[in-house]
Amino acid sequence: MKSQLLLGAAMVAAMIAAPIDPIAQERAMQTTTLRAAPLPVEGRLPSFAGATTWLNSPPLTPEALRGKVVLVDFWTYTCINWQRTQPYVRAWAEKYKDQGLVVIGVHTPEFDFEMNVDNIRPALKMFRIEYPVAVDSGYGIWNAFNNQYWPAVYIADAEGRIRFHQFGEGQYERTEAVIRQLLQEAGYSGKGNDAVRVEARGSEVEADWDNLRSQENYLGRDRTEGFASPRGALVSKSRSYEVPKSLRLNHWALGGDWTVSAGAVVSDKSNGRIAYRFHARDLHLVMGPAARGSSVRFRVLVDGRPPGVAHGADVDEQGYGTVTEQRLYQLVRQQRPIEDRLFEIEFLDAGAEAFVFTFG
Repeated sequence: MKSQLLLGAAMVAAMIAAPIDPIAQERAMQTTTLRAAPLPVEGRLPSFAGATTWLNSPPLTPEALRGKVVLVDFWTYTCINWQRTQPYVRAWAEKYKDQGLVVIGVHTPEFDFEMNVDNIRPALKMFRIEYPVAVDSGYGIWNAFNNQYWPAVYIADAEGRIRFHQFGEGQYERTEAVIRQLLQEAGYSGKGNDAVRVEARGSEVEADWDNLRSQENYLGRDRTEGFASPRGALVSKSRSYEVPKSLRLNHWALGGDWTVSAGAVVSDKSNGRIAYRFHARDLHLVMGPAARGSSVRFRVLVDGRPPGVAHGADVDEQGYGTVTEQRLYQLVRQQRPIEDRLFEIEFLDAGAEAFVFTFG
């Protein structure tokens, strides 16, 4: 489960290495108590040697970065929580790049398809990422930081000491104040006292927390909740499913011929449907064509009608769209008032693979 304060799901515990430093065990408490200078020392900036490749930059090392303030941002491109923090990270990178700040994005994948560099590169353009990105498909950097969350920000001072962290969304003004403080400690100007003004768009727009009643839900067998098709799911074999006449809030169902796996569902024939009753302003679905290089047409309905002005960025007013790559698609962005709604997506072609619903 992800929430405003507590984050994305951690990967399996076996992937977590020893802490950076014993004081790191106190990080959760420090998140709420860091309010005034001097900032504590949480450990040393670990090596980035675990990167499988680098984008936008040659490989960087903590030694070469000495004298700079370094912000490390752990992300994975389908994570809605990270996408909503990205306007701030992008703005900090731009505002302070000539003032001694180096931003490094560490892309550590949640899904197997996010390990593919050819899938990551389009995300750099989509989210306007021009700063260095370490591709961490083997979890080497994740483990070196003892990280557990998407998104996670760590800030190191000019001496290579980690002085601050932020897990999950929020605390943007506090994070920027730390950036300015550490730049000033290093002898840089900090470039003014005004917080950045972000230009969020599409899925980057902050969630409507006051009206959010639906939480992230995975569609594969292992992590799903609220599956309501009669007779349940038959794993790893194709069969026909039915959508019941009514769905309770945060329950979902399949209609048509599908194969359910541990981590996803795949439409085996055309006109396969997914129905979901939700309560949120935004609805997103991480999905893609099951066969690389193919495309799948779909149509979205809200309460049985085309979404109209409630359509998301990846859908037109009549509800039509096309799945061309494995990523997060914004399918619904409602206008107020927000209430329980029945979402349906019908895949007009076979071969759609769906992984997780997220809301905002």
